Amino acid sequence: MQDLSFPTAIREFTWLFPTIETIHVLALVLVIGSIFMVDLRLLGIANRSRSVTQLIAQTLPLTWSAFAVAAGAGLLLFTSKAVTCYSSNIPFRVKMICLVLAGLNMACFHRLTYPKVAEWNQGPPLLAARFAGGMSLMLWIIIVAAGRWVGFTTGMPLHAN
Repeated sequence: MQDLSFPTAIREFTWLFPTIETIHVLALVLVIGSIFMVDLRLLGIANRSRSVTQLIAQTLPLTWSAFAVAAGAGLLLFTSKAVTCYSSNIPFRVKMICLVLAGLNMACFHRLTYPKVAEWNQGPPLLAARFAGGMSLMLWIIIVAAGRWVGFTTGMPLHAN
């Protein structure tokens, strides 16, 4: 995969990798910011005056749009050094595992806890909601830290020009 023309171009052209990386980071900032707003509400720390349903309805479209951009840019970055990232990069593996766990945490929340939101929509969140918010915060902090660490352990980017 990394020997295809576009991944090779990402590695070799001076401004291509940093441009894609900037897009990835900016999209990730939107993902993390919108997720943290909801997580802090689920923990009962912030946004307590807003209903959970209102906050989720307002942030979820931004979260998914930004996630799609971040994932697309991340995939492009990955393809430029796929062998190194996949075969020997512990931070990359930690990031991917935590992304899967964050997705499972979100799916469990939306399937098990969110259907009962009418009971706690305006008030203090249920213990299960607090757990989901806390797990989400922890996982996304690890994802960001591991993602930052990836660049130091893969030698990314490589510039031939």
